[in-house]
Order: sequence, then structure tokens, then C-alpha cells
Amino acid sequence: MNSKLMNTYAPLPVAFVRGEGAWLWDEDGNRYLDAISGLGVCALGHAHPKVAEVIADQAGRLIHTGNLVQIPWQEKLAELVADVSGLDRVFFGNSGAEAIECAFKISRVAGHQRGFANPGVIVMEHGFHGRTMAALSATASRKVRAGFEPLVSGFVRAPFGDTGVIRKIATSANEITAVLVEPIQGEAGIRVPPPGYLCELREICDENGWLLMFDEIQSGLCRTGEWYAHQHENVKPDVLTTAKALGNGLPIGACAARGAAAEVLTPGRHGSTFGGNPLVSRTACAVLDIMREENLCGRAAASGDMLLNAFRRRLGADERVQDIRGKGLMIGIELNADANHLRQRALEQRVLLNVTQDRVIRLLPPLIIDEDQAGQIVDVVCSLIENSL
Repeated sequence: MNSKLMNTYAPLPVAFVRGEGAWLWDEDGNRYLDAISGLGVCALGHAHPKVAEVIADQAGRLIHTGNLVQIPWQEKLAELVADVSGLDRVFFGNSGAEAIECAFKISRVAGHQRGFANPGVIVMEHGFHGRTMAALSATASRKVRAGFEPLVSGFVRAPFGDTGVIRKIATSANEITAVLVEPIQGEAGIRVPPPGYLCELREICDENGWLLMFDEIQSGLCRTGEWYAHQHENVKPDVLTTAKALGNGLPIGACAARGAAAEVLTPGRHGSTFGGNPLVSRTACAVLDIMREENLCGRAAASGDMLLNAFRRRLGADERVQDIRGKGLMIGIELNADANHLRQRALEQRVLLNVTQDRVIRLLPPLIIDEDQAGQIVDVVCSLIENSL
């Protein structure tokens, strides 16, 4: 195909024209099981009837006004996000990367309020936070950062899961303002930290007057069996970024904060033309209501346990498999060889999956999958590993 699109993606050779629940249909009428849900976005599945009804109704009423006037649906959504996160105030943008940028701006202002000339943020090795310039600079991958220098300064890296290094940084770096971490690293291959890691980060931040910032863009909104993955450890951040599943396909991202961190951004210091418009805000309200009504936290926890146990039973002793890990419906199967070709092989088996870090099969199926669909994912993935490596 002679495409006029910039060459920023290498898509699979398929185009989908319709979706329903966990299923997608291509132009020829073939049905595929979606085990990646648009990279964790379509948590309610495709064409959810309640979401579609809300979008159609609101589109016929009012789509956009801009934030120069009050937006009641945005205020309602802020209340819902504050409720499920336990934080105080929320800013809405259009993506996870914008939510991360907002978090960095909060940390910079907070640092300057402490008298720091160059406020710094500790970020984690293998972390991924987006592709805008500051988010890119905080991201660990050299491959992702290459060619975009000079990058934004002010980031100090530490190993994920190792609080000892962070304590050492605290004794040597005088202008650290915040720690940013994914409670479960997604793009890195579904890396789960050791128990107690997030709680100890909270202790270190409290001891040093730092902000603790959680990037839950991929791991949030019932994906791991709680509203947010950090809630498994009963620890609360100062700043939280969330996006992906919030609009179930409509572009929206949010940065929530509490305490002093929630007050540092004042009129004129930050904004977003499209952020939190009536259409996306009302849709996101519906998404959160459905997640609560359908107990998707509980369903994700149960389905995730079933999938992990099934994979471990069938692949646990397979020498081609290095690790099987995850939480809820955020699952990674790390292989001992390159697995990129398995995306095409899976497509041939009518299952859509993703490979990250070259060797990790990443599964982020819709939270509404049933037992038969979960079983099909297990059968296809295990067959690919057993017969294609």
C-alpha cells in the first residue's frame, strides 16, 4: 500500500472494521480474539453498548467548549477519579504522556518552592513513560531516546525494585524532588517488583520530603485486580497518572494529586485545549461506572489467576520459557529467544497479541473476557511457544 502516513509504526497486515466485546472482525469477515485490547485501552471490550450510547448522545448535544468555561461532566469525572484513587484534585489532558508531563511540572514547581535551582526526579531502569520530550527523557530505553538529543535534564536512574540504591541517592543528590515509578512495569515486559517495594519507597519519600509519583497509565483501572496496582500494597502516592482504559478508546489522560502537590498548579501554569471536554469526560464517567457496576476489579483478578495458573501448568517446565509473571490481566511470558515473529503466527491463529522487549509475550486482554476466551488465549499462546520456537 502506498501510504501517506509517516513511517512510525510497523503494523500487522490486517485492518479491523468492527468489534464486539473481546472480538474483532477484519475486512473479509474473519473473527479475531483480542488479547491486547488496543494496548490496554479497550478494557470494557469493543463497542460496549452503554459506552456507545453515551458517546452518541453526548455528540448530539455538545462535544467541545474549551476550559474557559465550566464543564460539569469534567467536574463529575474529577470526583470519580478522586474517589477511586483516594487523591484530591485532577487535571485532564488527552493521553498518558500528557499526564506524565503534568506530573513533571508539579514536581518542578514543588522543587522550586523548596528553593531548588535544578529539581530532579528519580526514575527507574527499564521504565517507560511516553514519547513527548520530557516523558522520553525519563524513559530508560536508549533505543527509544536515540536521535532526540538534547534530552530534558533532571532525571536520575535507579534499578527497579531496589530501594537501597535510592537511599544512597538520597545521601548524595541534594535537589531531588520526586520519585517516579510504574508499580508494574508494562513496556519492560510486565516486571513486578518485590513485595513491600512501594511501601518502602513511600517511607523514603516521607523521610526526604520527596513526592512519590506512580505511573499507572497501563496498570491502572482494574487491570491488576484493584483500581490501581499500588493499592495491592495499601500505599498512597502524592501524584498519580492514569489514561488508557479511562476513555475505553476515546483519548483522555489524567494526573491526580493530593495535599500540597494538588495545589501547585494555578491558572496560567498549565492547560490543555481539548483536555476534559464534555464528550470524553461524560464517556469516562460511564466507563468508571461500568467498571464498578460489573465488578471488573474482581473479574480481572479471577481471570488473571486462571490465566497465570494455566500458563504455569503448561509452560512452567518448558526450557524455552524463562519466566511467567503478572498481576490480574497484565501478564508477561518471557522466552529465551526472540519472540517477535509470534505476533504474525498468532494473527494466523486469529488471536491478536503483543511482544515487548523482543522476548516477552505481553497479554492485556479486555477485562470482560470469559472463561472460554481465556482458554483460547492459553491454547494459542502455548501452542505457538511449543511449535514455533
